[in-house]
Amino acid sequence: MTDQERRDTAEQEAIRAIVEGTATHTGERFFRELVRHVAGALDVHGAWVTELIEDRGRLRSYAFWLDGDWVDEYEYAIAGTPCEPVINDDCLVRVPDRVIELFPKDPDLAEVGAVSYMGLPLHDTDGSILGHLAVLDTRPMPEHERFSDLFRIFANRAAAELRRLRAEAQVREREKKLSRLVDSAMDAIVELDEKLCVTRVNPAAEKAFVGAATDLIGRPFDTLLRGEGPDRLAASARELGALPEGRRYVWIAGGLRAASIEGEEFPAEATLSRFEVGGRRFHTLILRNVDERLQAETRIRSLEQEAEDLRRELRALGKYERILGNSKALLAVLREIDQVAETGATVLIQGETGTGKELVAAAIHDASPRSGRSMIKVNCAAIPANLMESELFGHERGAFTGATQRREGRFAMADRGTIFLDEVGELPPDLQVKLLRVLQEGQFEPVGSSKTQQVDVRVIAATNRVLEESVKRGEFREDLFYRLNVFPIRVPPLRERGEDVALLADTFLRKLARELGREIEPLNEAAKTRLRAYDWPGNVRELRNVMERAAITSRDGRIDLERAFPAARPDAVPETVSEDRVRTEAEMRALERANVERALESCGGKVSGADGAAELLGMRPSTLSSRIKALGISRSDDRS
Repeated sequence: MTDQERRDTAEQEAIRAIVEGTATHTGERFFRELVRHVAGALDVHGAWVTELIEDRGRLRSYAFWLDGDWVDEYEYAIAGTPCEPVINDDCLVRVPDRVIELFPKDPDLAEVGAVSYMGLPLHDTDGSILGHLAVLDTRPMPEHERFSDLFRIFANRAAAELRRLRAEAQVREREKKLSRLVDSAMDAIVELDEKLCVTRVNPAAEKAFVGAATDLIGRPFDTLLRGEGPDRLAASARELGALPEGRRYVWIAGGLRAASIEGEEFPAEATLSRFEVGGRRFHTLILRNVDERLQAETRIRSLEQEAEDLRRELRALGKYERILGNSKALLAVLREIDQVAETGATVLIQGETGTGKELVAAAIHDASPRSGRSMIKVNCAAIPANLMESELFGHERGAFTGATQRREGRFAMADRGTIFLDEVGELPPDLQVKLLRVLQEGQFEPVGSSKTQQVDVRVIAATNRVLEESVKRGEFREDLFYRLNVFPIRVPPLRERGEDVALLADTFLRKLARELGREIEPLNEAAKTRLRAYDWPGNVRELRNVMERAAITSRDGRIDLERAFPAARPDAVPETVSEDRVRTEAEMRALERANVERALESCGGKVSGADGAAELLGMRPSTLSSRIKALGISRSDDRS
């Protein structure tokens, strides 16, 4: 026999020995037999097969045979070892001699006295590296190709088993996930055979039917159904047979009436699907107990009704949250707002300056059917008389000098909404006529236009004048007054609202403290008494101003209320008084009253307009009217 024939025979015997030695083994036992036979067939000092732990850059052995014995639980870093180029370069690496010199950073090589090395990567079906097979020897390793070819055969056998193990692990992982998915489902999942008997249940099904899996498996499922349930289930199973593969699932119309082992019934939504395994037909029935849902829906409806009742009650109690107070005088106003808001009636709000007439108007609008539209506000005292008509009714282009384009008036803007005419008593007589027409007919003509415009507007007017007296003096049209005075509301002055003064002051103080970023102590009883004792000629507006001054001048969280009152300011003392002493509030009030009376006398009782008392005193007519009423000055003998 030639040398070649002897080598061929040895290789064949080595291959047969490996095949026979590993044929009946899998997993760890397979790899142990493989590396032991590889070491024997190649006549090397050691052999091992590993898996790659890629994210850690390490190799972990399945089996390691070295010098006739096993090395257990062997794991090592790839860097610096002869295995590194095998993995990183994905190729056969053969070091026939002096391996320690080439890889001096690998301490294990010197420990075993290694001289030569060979390693080959093991691939998955997609080409990724699973691990490697390697051998080492304490002698130089033959370099002929037949040696390498034989090593490749062993590596292919190892790769095949590694791929099988990886596939099995993936299958087990999928099965584990599927099992967890089924077991964690909140719905009852029941597996049925072709005779619709139970073959498997998840924990939710055990809970729904009040029985362990052993109590349910093997039981015909129709024994757990009531009414039309058995017929619906059987019909759905037959329906699945007519459906194409991949679409064998149905919703069981009308659901099922199920019953637990103990006989307690419950309604359930249900779906049924079909699949085959090993030529056998199975069904998956998924049920959801809707009894709890129906109860929850009933409870939700009940809670929604309770919430709506509560919201309705809250709206009734506090829908005018911007209007603070609980005095009898204010509550009477709120009742009047409730009475008139839902109607379309014209409202005339009367009250002194600063009492909150605009808030009342806004409350009426917000509670009315027109709340979805805007409330347009017009201050009749703030607009010059020559521009008032254009402001209210609009104008055409070129209607007057400066009218370079067409403009809509406030009434047109308020169409289907509300218009609030503040200080309506200041309207000039000619505009009073036009306003009367709008109230009577809902019509007007813009300035410079002959085309009549129709509008649907609710009018809310406000004034601090006593319009009845203005009518008597001929300053305000009687017919317009009656048109506006359909539903009069008198807003009480602050001095008539008792404890509301302290409530409002506290509210203003807290809000101002937040705005100023300061910590301010609440009002004490002495401060509240002081606030209630003042007559508040400027009403709520004056109260807010006083509290703002108090907040600004506060020190260490405490307010100096006396310093905040108008009477405490140096400019409150009339310049005509030469005495240096500090005057009381009553003296200051008497001085103011006397000054106003002198102004009225010098103007013949005329309040507004040229040569009127307001002009003489340097204040707005509306402010003077408020002061006249607050100071109790009688105007019965006044002349216009």
